[in-house]
Amino acid sequence: MTRQRPPRSSASRRTSAQRGGQQPGKPTGKPLGKLRIIGGEFRRRQLPVLDSPGLRPTPDRVRETLFNWLGQQLYGQQVLDLFAGTGALGIEALSRGAAWVDFVERDPRVAAQLSTNLTSLNITASAVHVNDVQAYLARPTKPYTLVFLDPPFHQQLAAPCCSTLENSGWLDNEAMIYLETETVLAPNVPANWLLHRETQAGESTARLYQRQAP
Repeated sequence: MTRQRPPRSSASRRTSAQRGGQQPGKPTGKPLGKLRIIGGEFRRRQLPVLDSPGLRPTPDRVRETLFNWLGQQLYGQQVLDLFAGTGALGIEALSRGAAWVDFVERDPRVAAQLSTNLTSLNITASAVHVNDVQAYLARPTKPYTLVFLDPPFHQQLAAPCCSTLENSGWLDNEAMIYLETETVLAPNVPANWLLHRETQAGESTARLYQRQAP
């Protein structure tokens, strides 16, 4: 998780130093700012964000674009939020009708703040897993209908995570997968993931894929 990701004005839950999976920095434990929920049941609620190196919520504009792509497909979804960080995407999904979200975040303090925020919203349809993403993906699983995948840049994590998701039973037959990578990277995704939407913001590119059953 320790990496130097180019500064971005509009594209990330977190910058390079703390994207939820590898070599976490040391948080100070002090509030850094606020995460604002932009739609659904918890619209306009503001949640504290831990003061941890590089930890930032995805800007409102980027989240709004993603959830406009997803539209009404969120109701009843089983969601997996990898490299969760603040949990901005998973919480937004719950606010908009997702049935369940599993958050995976390696940094214990960041995960603890995420758990506190979920409790403050009285959300019970979720679980926060303090674990390395690749180790978590090696365990037995159930299929998910929506996955958020936003790995640290320049650590070659996108391709192996995509491969494991596809080949180890993590995805429903027609799952949607949101993938954010550095723009210079042409992601190597399974052939049966069809690109549904794509946008670039700063130094990152966000893509939404629709899986077709092999």
